Amino acid sequence: MNSFEKFSQLHEQKSPLLLGNIWDVQSANAYESAGYEAIGTSSQAVAVANGYQDGEQLPFAVLHALAKRVVEVVKIPFTVDIEGGYDRNITGITQHIEKLHDVGVSGINLEDTIAEDGRKQLSAGEFGALLAEVTSYIAQNNLKIFINVRTDGFLLGLPNALEETLNRIKVYEEAGASGIFTPCITAADDIKAVVSATKLPINVMCMPNLPDFATLEQLGVKRISIGPFLFSKVYANTTKLAEAIRDEQNFGALFK
Repeated sequence: MNSFEKFSQLHEQKSPLLLGNIWDVQSANAYESAGYEAIGTSSQAVAVANGYQDGEQLPFAVLHALAKRVVEVVKIPFTVDIEGGYDRNITGITQHIEKLHDVGVSGINLEDTIAEDGRKQLSAGEFGALLAEVTSYIAQNNLKIFINVRTDGFLLGLPNALEETLNRIKVYEEAGASGIFTPCITAADDIKAVVSATKLPINVMCMPNLPDFATLEQLGVKRISIGPFLFSKVYANTTKLAEAIRDEQNFGALFK
């Protein structure tokens, strides 16, 4: 079984796949050592760790180099968040996907929003047409890669987020998505409605009010992402330790 097949199979098991989101090679190693079955980049964490803002500000070449090295080092499936595709036309997007596929990446995240004037959500028709071209290219070129489509109604806080998400899921499923990612959804009734709307595996993300994993399993969720939250916690603690060393004038804080 190759990495793509294993990754796809992890979305079909009863218990949701817990996906560790990385920002560098060492964080990838940490998740693998902790027994995680798959990992993926957090676009925000990778960008910030490299001195950029989120929203495709990180050069694709940096992301590609990171992906190549992670695949060389870890043995578990690895998926890469390419945000809106790092391009606004189909040729550029498919070239980026193919480059990641060729270094051994098992999947990608592709968003229906783009970093333009803050964050702009494309119409369902516009993004669905683009997605159909992406999946057609993948099929025609026999690329084995899992396309997790992120739809941002809940992330954007739309007043009709559930209705908008349900409408978009139908379009994206028909366009050939492998899975659907709905970040910032937290209400059990909303999650149940989204799961019931499609045969595709549903991916949710760490949020303060997200139900526990057992409840998410009962609701039918198939993938749970940590997102940038572990990264943020690690560096918040790093700042606290650095401040303690400065204030206490010794290294005691490092050994508590």
